[in-house]
Amino acid sequence: MTMISRVLGLVRDAVVANLLGAGAAADVFLFANRIPNFLRRLFAEGAFAQAFVPVLSEIKQQQGDDKVRLFVAQAAGTLGTILLVVTIIGVIASPIIAALFGTGWFIEWWQGGPDGEKFVLASSLLKLTFPYLFFVSLVALSGAVMNVYNRFAVAAFTPVLLNISIIACAILLHDKFSVGAYSLAIGVFVGGVVQLLFQLPFLYRAKMLSKPRWAWQDENVKKVRKLMLPALFGVSISQINLLLDTMIASLLMTGSIAWLYYSDRLIEFPLGLFGIGIATVILPALSKLHSSEKSSDFQHTLDWGVRFVIFLGLPAMIGLMIISPLIISVLFDHGAFSQGDVDHVQAVSLGVMAYSVGLVSFMLIKVLAPGFYARQDTKTPVRIGIITLVLNMVFNIMLAPFIGYLGLALATSMSASCNAYLLYRQLSKEQVYQFSRFSLLFTCKCLLAALLMGAVVWYATTQFLWRQWHFSEQVVLLIGLLALAGGVYFLVLFLLGVRLNTIKNVVSAQSD
Repeated sequence: MTMISRVLGLVRDAVVANLLGAGAAADVFLFANRIPNFLRRLFAEGAFAQAFVPVLSEIKQQQGDDKVRLFVAQAAGTLGTILLVVTIIGVIASPIIAALFGTGWFIEWWQGGPDGEKFVLASSLLKLTFPYLFFVSLVALSGAVMNVYNRFAVAAFTPVLLNISIIACAILLHDKFSVGAYSLAIGVFVGGVVQLLFQLPFLYRAKMLSKPRWAWQDENVKKVRKLMLPALFGVSISQINLLLDTMIASLLMTGSIAWLYYSDRLIEFPLGLFGIGIATVILPALSKLHSSEKSSDFQHTLDWGVRFVIFLGLPAMIGLMIISPLIISVLFDHGAFSQGDVDHVQAVSLGVMAYSVGLVSFMLIKVLAPGFYARQDTKTPVRIGIITLVLNMVFNIMLAPFIGYLGLALATSMSASCNAYLLYRQLSKEQVYQFSRFSLLFTCKCLLAALLMGAVVWYATTQFLWRQWHFSEQVVLLIGLLALAGGVYFLVLFLLGVRLNTIKNVVSAQSD
């Protein structure tokens, strides 16, 4: 289901690129869309989910479904009320938010410069995109409930509806506005509503749909609040980094925000499919094991998650570095994206390379952070998150003045690597998780296979002048290169002795 969602996400981005290109309108829409998405990942899918799931698992394990049903109603009523207030404030204060995070545009508007229109447009679009936070946060709550009951498909499929809404509104409403970005912003709003309505029947079928109630002082709600506050930094530090990058990018040349966005979207495909997919499954499992005091199985499960991330992350990282120009050309190099004097394909592909450096680290964070949250420890990731945030700003200041938007992407990758290392070091120090010798050998095999795969694919790409080819020919070439990459990678792993059970089974490392 996550695969379907991510593929449609790429289709959506291709529609955006075709409609808006990588110029001023694209910069503004992506800016207006990123802020509510940032808050969604920070509050809903980030801090709230990581605090809510362990408490919900503990209640389910110790007190039964009736108490779970009451707790879900209390959490929905409390969270929903707070989100409604935040959403109203966000819509009213959209000019202030646009000025805060689009500093460069606000300065231009204040001084009467040519880019001042970006600030005005951003303020207007935020009024349409900001309410998405309210709807999708309740969707995240519903999805967390379903995940605790091991029903992962519904929550994983729900983002498909957002992508469909944006694509549909872009096609149907584009000609209704002088600026096409408005049709996309309406698609975001509609997508939030549709996602929430889609979840309700499944909650009802699971007998978890009841009238929301305010319960700020309830013991379990207070526990979630206590765990959630520090988790705001710990689990979503990469999102804070991305938002800071957006703010700095507004000070750079036109197109920087769009180049960073399209680069990030390509990285989000393997990250969402594998990293977030594994994290979604592993958090309820770890929470259950912690509640049952099965420390050995807890470590084995974490080791499996790390091993799975390495198995999929290393070839994705190297593959993206090599064939990203072809992928970008196939997905985005049409319509408005192709216009102008700037080679947008080259600009975005360089951004992908810079982000790819940290892809495995992004994935590892998604797996290692639940090792703390499942044990209801949110303070440790906060300390690590603050350190990482400071490092990211230092790296930004060091790199952005010299290599522009590429410095922002590279700084994010470097800070993510530091984040992953510090999370692992702390887990090891607390004797919660130690990278096994088996996983170390497995990592070496995956790295060798990925490097050989990269060499073969790189050689293959040098044999074709594909930039001069038609779209259909580029698609055939891309499919062929992906098939070649997969074939070489799995063949080398097989020759090195890696078998399916090595990857699939949680405890295979111990038996081997």
